[in-house]
Amino acid sequence: MRAVNLLPKDDASQGRKAPPLPVIVACVGVVLVSALLAVMYLSASSKVSSEKRSLQEAQAEYAAIPAPPAPPAVVTELPKEQQGRVTALAAVLGQRVAWDRVLREVSEVVPSDVWLVTLEAQSPSYLPPAAPSSAGVATVLPQGFIVTGCTYSQDSVARFLARLDLVPDLTAMTLGSSQSGGSVAGAGASGCPSAMFTFTLQGTVRASGATS
Repeated sequence: MRAVNLLPKDDASQGRKAPPLPVIVACVGVVLVSALLAVMYLSASSKVSSEKRSLQEAQAEYAAIPAPPAPPAVVTELPKEQQGRVTALAAVLGQRVAWDRVLREVSEVVPSDVWLVTLEAQSPSYLPPAAPSSAGVATVLPQGFIVTGCTYSQDSVARFLARLDLVPDLTAMTLGSSQSGGSVAGAGASGCPSAMFTFTLQGTVRASGATS
């Protein structure tokens, strides 16, 4: 009996047919992308590891640096001492008296019937603070201002005293004495004629930094 092949002829040929081209291209693309991602990951991982090692080495070098020694005491105290001296100097300079201005102001208020014989003005005196302080300001002592002169009447003496009291650089002006030249022993010794009044006015020169 002769054998008969019952399978369809097309089935055997279809099992050996190659896959479509788009499928092949897609598979190759997936493989290439996967390989590229793997290379990029390995490269990035290697770079991160290198950066970590560099950071660890830098931290180790920084930790090995010895701490700087503490500055000597003179270095820490010098700025404070300098500041104290600068403050004290500024206070002294701020209390200076402009004598040329004081004399000009006095000359402008002298009445026409008053003649000055002597004028004494004491320079400013300063007392340093008893102990160093944050302010470091010296104490200003009163500065004496004494003027003697001649005039014809007590009214002129009072008028001159009132004018001196308005001078900005003078304060606490008072009458020291006022008497007729004829009542003084040895009349004329003060520089005033015996027929005139001899007076003395006294007060304080206000320092430039004073407000009252």
